[in-house]
Amino acid sequence: MTWVEAIVLGIVQGLTEFLPVSSSGHLRITSAIFFDRDAGASFTAVTQLGTEAAVLIYFAKDIWRITRTWLVGLRDKSVRASLDYRMGWYVIVGSIPIGLFGFVFKDQIKTAGRNLWVVSTTLIVFAFVLAFAEYWGRQTRTLENFRLKDGVVMGFAQAMALVPGVSRSGGTLTAGLLLNLTREAAARYSFLLAIPAVVMSGVFSLGDVFEPSAPGTSAPSVAQMVVATVIAFGIGYAAIAWLLRYVAHHTLYVFVLYRVALGTLVLALLLTNQISAT
Repeated sequence: MTWVEAIVLGIVQGLTEFLPVSSSGHLRITSAIFFDRDAGASFTAVTQLGTEAAVLIYFAKDIWRITRTWLVGLRDKSVRASLDYRMGWYVIVGSIPIGLFGFVFKDQIKTAGRNLWVVSTTLIVFAFVLAFAEYWGRQTRTLENFRLKDGVVMGFAQAMALVPGVSRSGGTLTAGLLLNLTREAAARYSFLLAIPAVVMSGVFSLGDVFEPSAPGTSAPSVAQMVVATVIAFGIGYAAIAWLLRYVAHHTLYVFVLYRVALGTLVLALLLTNQISAT
C-alpha cells in the first residue's frame, strides 16, 4: 500500500463511517477506482477502530453512566427500571446478531461480499428501503420509549451491514425509523450499538491486516495503518457531531439520492469495463 492510498482511505473512512452511505462500500469503491485494487476487509475493520474511538470519547459520559448503572443493576433491583440499565442490556442483546453472522460468514465477507456488483446493487436497493422508512416512519418515539424488541430488530439491521454497500448506520437508522423512533433517537442507539461489534471486529482483524488476503489486494505497513486510523478518528469525531445535528432537523433523502447516484456510477463503470468487480 502507498502512503497516498493509506491517507485517502483513512479520510474516506472518517467521512463515511457514521453516515448512512456505507463506509466499507466507499473504501471498496475508492480502492477500485483510484488504486485499481482492494485494501481488504481487514483494513476496513481496523480503521473503524479509529472512528469507534471517536464514539467512545464523544459519548464517554453516556457510556460510563450506562456501564456503571448496568453493573450496579446486576445486584441492585432498585435501578433496573432505569433507562441506563435497560440500555446496557439493549446494546448487549443487539450486538449478538452481527457477532453470530460475522463469525459464520467471515470467509464470504472477505471475498464474495466485496464484489463490486454486490456493493453497487446494495447501495441502490437499500437507498430505497431507507427512503421508505423516512417516508413511512412516524417518528413519535424517543429513547425513553425504547424496548428490547427494538434493540433486537436494530441489531439484525446492523448485521446486514456485513455486506459492503448496506451501511451499518443506514441499516440501524432505517430499522429505527420503521419502529417509529425519531431520527436522533435511532442515531444515538446506533452509535452505542456499534461499539462492541466494531471494536471486536477491529481487534480480531489486527492479525490479518498486514498480509494481503487475496491477489489484487494491498497491505499497509504498521505506520500506514496507524496514520490511516488516526485520520479516521479525527474526521470521524467531527462527523458524529455533524450527523446528530443534521438528523435532528433534516430528512435522510439527501443520502438516498447520493447512494443511488454512487451505485449507478459504479454499475456504469463495471458495465463499461472501466473497473474490475473483484
